[in-house]
Amino acid sequence: MRCYCCSSKSFDECCEPFIKGDKHPSSAEQLMRSRFSAYATAHYQYILETYTKEKQQGLSVEDLAQSAQGATWFALKVHPTLAASSVDNSVDSLVGNSVSSTEDSSIDSTVHADVKVEAQTNAEAISKPNLKPISKPITKPNNAIVEFTAYYFENKSMYQLHETSTFSVEDGKWRYHDGVLHDDCGKIKYGRNLPCVCGSNKKFKQCCATKSR
Repeated sequence: MRCYCCSSKSFDECCEPFIKGDKHPSSAEQLMRSRFSAYATAHYQYILETYTKEKQQGLSVEDLAQSAQGATWFALKVHPTLAASSVDNSVDSLVGNSVSSTEDSSIDSTVHADVKVEAQTNAEAISKPNLKPISKPITKPNNAIVEFTAYYFENKSMYQLHETSTFSVEDGKWRYHDGVLHDDCGKIKYGRNLPCVCGSNKKFKQCCATKSR
């Protein structure tokens, strides 16, 4: 089965080893992808454990599960960023790998289609875990920034969450700190005959649209 994070790899060789604790992500992007897969598979303990220690305060597995209730996460796109330039060189030795803007070159990070985005209320913006808008990402050594768009269904409607996330290295491991939401977050209307947002090369109606039922 193709991984939930929409890489070209299968789930058992991509995100599952991180979620099960058999391996640790060697970059911020790997952690971000594995956290998306954890949301898609309801592994909220992993999500809690991969926050920075500061952000873990006041959070619980029950809180995360409650805030994600009703959402079906089904596709992820990673956008090219200048993440590598924002990371202190010492991080590479800490985690054993350099940060890459796109780890899987086979992933198409662009949707070549017109998508209508409906206005999102602030309540929608904070209805998902730790998605409270902030002024800007934190900037200090041992950080990385990853920009992505995640897609989910809720009440049979399609939404997109476009975020620029900040990650930090703690105890030699990448951790998610927080993120800035972009203005195009919210409910969207996506043509059923357009290429699926997951990059499968199938029409949307023949692929991920079936997950809204």
